[in-house]
Amino acid sequence: MLDYEVIVIGAGVAGIYQIKRLVDLGIRATVLEAAGGLGGTWYNNRYPGARFDSESYTYGYSFSRELLDEWHWKERFSGQPENLRYLNHVADKFDLRRHMQFNCRVDAAHWDEAGNFWRLTVSDGRTLTARFVIMTLGLLSIPARPRYPGMEQFKGRSFHTFDWPHEGVPFAGKKVAVIGTGATAIQAIPVIAETAAELTVFQRRPNWAAPLNNGPISEEEMADIRRRYDEIFATCARTPGGFEHEPDRRGFWEVSREERLRLWDRLYDEPGFGIWLRNFREIFTDEKANAEFSEYIAGRIRRRVKDPATAEKLIPRDHGFGVQRVPLETNYYEAYNRDNVHLVDVSATPIVRVTETGLATTERDYDFDIIVYATGFDAITGAYDHIDIRGTGGERLAELWKDGPSTFLGLMVAGFPNMLMPTGPQSGSASVNFPRGIELGVNWCTDLLIHMREHGQARCEPTLAAQARWTKHVQDMYAMLLLRKAKGWFTGYNSNVPGHEEGHVRYVVYNGGQPKYTSILNQVAMSGYEGIVLGPPSAVTQARDPDRAHAV
Repeated sequence: MLDYEVIVIGAGVAGIYQIKRLVDLGIRATVLEAAGGLGGTWYNNRYPGARFDSESYTYGYSFSRELLDEWHWKERFSGQPENLRYLNHVADKFDLRRHMQFNCRVDAAHWDEAGNFWRLTVSDGRTLTARFVIMTLGLLSIPARPRYPGMEQFKGRSFHTFDWPHEGVPFAGKKVAVIGTGATAIQAIPVIAETAAELTVFQRRPNWAAPLNNGPISEEEMADIRRRYDEIFATCARTPGGFEHEPDRRGFWEVSREERLRLWDRLYDEPGFGIWLRNFREIFTDEKANAEFSEYIAGRIRRRVKDPATAEKLIPRDHGFGVQRVPLETNYYEAYNRDNVHLVDVSATPIVRVTETGLATTERDYDFDIIVYATGFDAITGAYDHIDIRGTGGERLAELWKDGPSTFLGLMVAGFPNMLMPTGPQSGSASVNFPRGIELGVNWCTDLLIHMREHGQARCEPTLAAQARWTKHVQDMYAMLLLRKAKGWFTGYNSNVPGHEEGHVRYVVYNGGQPKYTSILNQVAMSGYEGIVLGPPSAVTQARDPDRAHAV
């Protein structure tokens, strides 16, 4: 007898929706969550300035009209406290919390070939079994900490932004170091700068960033948004990035330089990703077009940063604007105009070690009260690598993916039966507005389970041939875009993760755009799940609670 028919791993945005679908079907299922509460990204990342870069009303779930009608997003780009309140509200509204187990880190998941089920080892010492495992692990859920000597010797407070103390951190009167200038640091730095006695930012590689241009949403505006939800989600579904922002269909070189500048000036001052996604398509594919636009953004940075030398340090030289996911910022560049903020270029004067009192570079020693490691994540595959996942024949997923993932549709892996990944590597979720990708992936995986239940099937696994075709298609999509040259998490680069350093591209995201990805998923389902071997009904066993369990 199995403990559950389905075990979902991770109670973030994807896990919450996945358990909702399973509960609605009457399937005996549970969610195992390593943290002390639900919310994933929005439970853990409580650093100052953490907020959506998606418009709030395009980030929320679309599955319930009642939920859409009752929730009022207060800001165009909502902050972490409100986001966590929203997710808790969803869980309580649909009575999902009773299907969740917290402080339950999954250490291992091994496939039992003889019994046709998964056996999971949990951090509290239990072993749980399930016919299916659904991985809703999160794309950015494993922090990548730097590997400086002496980190454990520092006498002050230090933490990665992912592990931000839930009680908050007072900065008044403190000397603070922030290591990193990625998306997280770009949000946190301006807020920390407001109260810290001194803030020193250690930058290795600058990122391009553009204004968030956030603002409140009034009662009248929210009422209008509610009336337009169908239209809003339809727009998200047809755009490549799953946002409201649709690309400019004119050719870059067909438009005069003056017209291009007028468009860029307007987009730069508008909220959200318009400057990235309402732009000309050639900025993603044409070196010259991208270089011209990047120089425009560089000019805007120079206008915002008073010290010319500092401005030049903040302008990337190793990649063009938009070939990596663009951080959105609020007064980030203006923070460097403050007398209490200092920028250190660690590509010129590297950090040598952490000392008892601060940091030592090749140039000098610095004393700090607080060190913040804003050094990013072991993105997309990291959460899988941190679980001992073994498929048929004891094959380890981490070993299989050592040089990069290979999947079928980003949702399944050959040799790992009954393991579904609604937001897995090489799926469309990482390269789009995440909740829109989540709902698509969860719905597809759930529909597969429904199909199997209706046909008395107990096992699903993609063929190696289908997986190879998909992986090649993912690689081909990279070849079309400038991002193939970028050193960022879209190409699997992270100097803080062994094996992910510069020199090898990991094909971890699907870059064909959401409409194309949706069409492919629909075609596979309509074909009777071509490329997937569906197993015999004889292997089906009931879960321990036959009144609630439905064998799928």
